[in-house]
Formats: sequence, C-alpha cells, structure tokens
Amino acid sequence: MKVYKPEWRCTLSVTEGAEASDSWKTRLAWRLRQLADRLDDGGRTIKLDCHTEPRISREDVDDCLGKGFVMSQELLTELTQQAACEGIMRDAKAELFEQATTGPKP
Repeated sequence: MKVYKPEWRCTLSVTEGAEASDSWKTRLAWRLRQLADRLDDGGRTIKLDCHTEPRISREDVDDCLGKGFVMSQELLTELTQQAACEGIMRDAKAELFEQATTGPKP
C-alpha cells in the first residue's frame, strides 16, 4: 500500500521599507511609495509577498488577505476603544492610576 504525504509551503513577507543593501530599483520604488504616502496624507504603504507551494489562485490569496485585514481592523478598533475608555478613567479617577504607576505603599 502506498502512503501519501501532502507537502506544502506558504510564506508571507511584509515589508515597510528598503534596506541599504537592496538594489537601486527597490530603493527607488520605496522612495516613490514614501512620496505617495506623503501625497495621500497619512497613508501607510506596505508590500506583501506571498508564495505558496502548490500554487493557489490569486483570488484565493486576495480573499485570505482581505479577511486578515478585516480581522486587523476589528482588533485595532477594540484597542482604540480600550484606549478611549482608559483615557476617560484616568481623567475621572486619576487617583486609581497614580497608585498603579508608583507601586504599592508600605
């Protein structure tokens, strides 16, 4: 009886800028991305490289990345809400936070 063993590989690389050792083309591309970020006023450019073996369709990759960004949005929204609540609590009950930052008193 033959035993089948599935094999796969998936890498996802996120890049936020060029390294000094990158080629001139890569450094130029990142300079253009930085310029576009400034023109867009507040945007943030990242480069995603996704390689899978066996190959999957670009539609499937795009779908997965889209779902990942939806999850990121949900997490960022939750963190923002928590920060807003903490800010209100620090303002309303500053004495509770003063003890937490100075440590317990003997």
